[in-house]
Amino acid sequence: MTAELWDVSRLRFEETTPPALTAAQRTTMDHRWAAAVRANPTLFDGPVAALAGFQRDDTNGLLVSWTRLTYRYRALRGLPDAPAVAALFVAVLQPSDDGRLLVGRMSPSTSAPGRWQPPGGTLEPPGDGAALDLGLLRVHAARELAEETGSDTPADALVPGPVVLGARGSLGFLFTAPPRPARELRERHAELARAEIASGVDPEFDRVELIGSPAELRALSGPLASYLELAAGRFFGA
Repeated sequence: MTAELWDVSRLRFEETTPPALTAAQRTTMDHRWAAAVRANPTLFDGPVAALAGFQRDDTNGLLVSWTRLTYRYRALRGLPDAPAVAALFVAVLQPSDDGRLLVGRMSPSTSAPGRWQPPGGTLEPPGDGAALDLGLLRVHAARELAEETGSDTPADALVPGPVVLGARGSLGFLFTAPPRPARELRERHAELARAEIASGVDPEFDRVELIGSPAELRALSGPLASYLELAAGRFFGA
């Protein structure tokens, strides 16, 4: 499966019940998760809004079904007859004032060490009484941008872009942030990284780069998020 970008004019969400697991599936999931935590103790079984399904229509509308799970459900991937579990995520295209695009390399302690991607992350479910909607996506995207790069862009300044279908069936929501000076982007990330390392925390990105073309992106050493070349191509008008 290859990644795709969809232009969506209407976006709706509906919550569904979590998938039912057999006792054997739950046991296997728990064992796999325990092994993953032993290999990477920083993994946290926190709440996530997971993709349960989607439906597109002929007028660029998209209905997303989602459910409340935790990270350990990812351990079901590849297990025969287990329910399909895919991620919902947000990502932010952060331009510099000279027309380049910021990308970051995931730290060794993350779930995707060495992978280059835009700032972003897995979507968390809304609190009691709150709706999962475009406003919540914006808030989450702005928080991820701040936590990974140190930029303080407000949520309402993020412009919604295409929806991403990832190579592993994940569904993502792209936003574009206002341009910032290239020097500021580098300095803010460096300042954030220094503060986190001083407090004993590994930065989410151990390195950031500003790329000026899809060719520069492909020249980076390491794997790329499955949708990143498509998103960069759209950004640069390729």
